[in-house]
Amino acid sequence: MTGARTLLSTGDPNGIGPEIAVAAARAAGCAPVLVGDRAVVEWAVRVTGGTETVRGHRPGAAPEPGTLDLIDVGALPAGAHRPGTIDADAGRATLEYARTAIRAAIAGGYRAVVAAPHSETAVRAGGESFTGYPSLLAEVTGVPADRVFLLLVGGGLRIAHATLHQRLADAVAALDVDRIAAAGRALHRALGDLGVPGRIAVFGINPHAGEGGLFGDDDERVTAPAVARLRADGLPVDGPTGADVLLAANEHAGYVAAYHDQGHVPVKLLAGRTAVALSIGVGVPFCSVGHGTAFDLAGTGRADPAALVRALQTVDARREAVPA
Repeated sequence: MTGARTLLSTGDPNGIGPEIAVAAARAAGCAPVLVGDRAVVEWAVRVTGGTETVRGHRPGAAPEPGTLDLIDVGALPAGAHRPGTIDADAGRATLEYARTAIRAAIAGGYRAVVAAPHSETAVRAGGESFTGYPSLLAEVTGVPADRVFLLLVGGGLRIAHATLHQRLADAVAALDVDRIAAAGRALHRALGDLGVPGRIAVFGINPHAGEGGLFGDDDERVTAPAVARLRADGLPVDGPTGADVLLAANEHAGYVAAYHDQGHVPVKLLAGRTAVALSIGVGVPFCSVGHGTAFDLAGTGRADPAALVRALQTVDARREAVPA
């Protein structure tokens, strides 16, 4: 590891997040700074069979062998650590860890933020309005929520999502030319940051991208004008074309999906639980995993950190750290 370090938010303290965070910190080779609660992280070290010492992080401090650096948030009330339980206290702590990491990255000197999995049920039980890490990143940075997008990466695919956690009817209603075009621009920039620039393509909303209006006019009204706008701006973009046709050929560096399952299904089919999820459209590089909290595995020490390791390696490979 060279240069700035990555911040690793430990996720829902009652899920597998703390365990895979300490396991990934050992394996990833980039010495991340953990962000969470000391008691929970020390517990996770023991559960995973580790011997590391957990020390309070000092900005600019170099990593040391056998040591895990931690920004101790102190967000979880005493006695509230109940592995395997969906809990409001844990939901609130999850977001406070991530907010702390994002704010530290904004202040400067860190490469990126990576977050272990959250439980939307726990977060909402804690009274937070939350639809995923991209919405939290928008809240903390002040970027409009409809300009922060999830980019799912895995199985040789990179798919940005113009909408995310909404029922399908609401997702389609939320789509407009500006939103699709913004997702395309964010994807184009992200591919450059990841070192894989190339042509992108936009999936049609309806089967066969509407088949000339036979299956609805959404693509004629929304995706086609968005693609035309991106081309006018000089971006190398194709579409709208049916997702099945584009994915069967897989000749593009990245794709824009209209809604959650249109992008998630192909990536998870090919990558399984090793998929990683980047939040794009903002200045803070942010990455999480494509799987959930696995409450049934919490506390067993058997959770696989592979996806979190890949997330850390993905942001470590990006071109630039967040500037100081």
